[in-house]
Amino acid sequence: MKHPHTPTPPHPHTPIQTILVCQGAEYKAVCRGLRWVFCSKPSVMPMPVGIKPLTRYLQTWLHSEQFLNHPQPSVLVMGLCGSLIPRYQVGDIVLYQDCVYQVGATSSVLCCNSTLTKLLYSRLQEKVPIVKALTSDRLVSSATEKSNLGQMSGADVVDMEGFAALELLSQAGVAVAMLRVVSDNCYYDIPDLTQALSSDGSLQPLPLALAMLRQPIAATRLIRGSLRGLKVLEKVTGLLFSSSVQG
Repeated sequence: MKHPHTPTPPHPHTPIQTILVCQGAEYKAVCRGLRWVFCSKPSVMPMPVGIKPLTRYLQTWLHSEQFLNHPQPSVLVMGLCGSLIPRYQVGDIVLYQDCVYQVGATSSVLCCNSTLTKLLYSRLQEKVPIVKALTSDRLVSSATEKSNLGQMSGADVVDMEGFAALELLSQAGVAVAMLRVVSDNCYYDIPDLTQALSSDGSLQPLPLALAMLRQPIAATRLIRGSLRGLKVLEKVTGLLFSSSVQG
């Protein structure tokens, strides 16, 4: 295993100016959370789902005039995630300490910015766990696979974007923190939505509907978990930025 690397941003005490959050319902939840924030608030960017689509998206953004003319000293990545261990249940807020990406027997680990993470931890009154996340290059839908991945990687939660975001943004000198809400636990299967996920990182409505119809019980569980997770995501966004998390 490679040694964890903590990126050192040029301005560790700068404010959070940008939120990156998965497009669709998660993006809308974060925007709703900011709706009643009347002090200075960050811009919100909808990112695609998955490592490859996000990598292309961030490479374009980091080389755009928008970024080059107005570099972002810090970014907060938000969204939903899945739990890999019994401790974390639907609706739990988690702050990432680091992300692991595993290919075969080789693991790579990247650490989130400790200054930003501590700032968020303080704003949440030190009531949220700080976790290790696994970034998967595919959707993890079965409870058995979640359990196996948790045991193999030592990670607490799983997502499909964290490691890629950390790698690219830290290379560009951006300080990164990550906050997510658990939307499915490790006990039950959720529908396999692999075929519904397009190469550009968006969900296709018809394949999504068919996948849900094939597994109605799992679909109901996913919908309930997602709705609960989105409500918490909206609430925690408002909480973080209603008072100064701006440094």
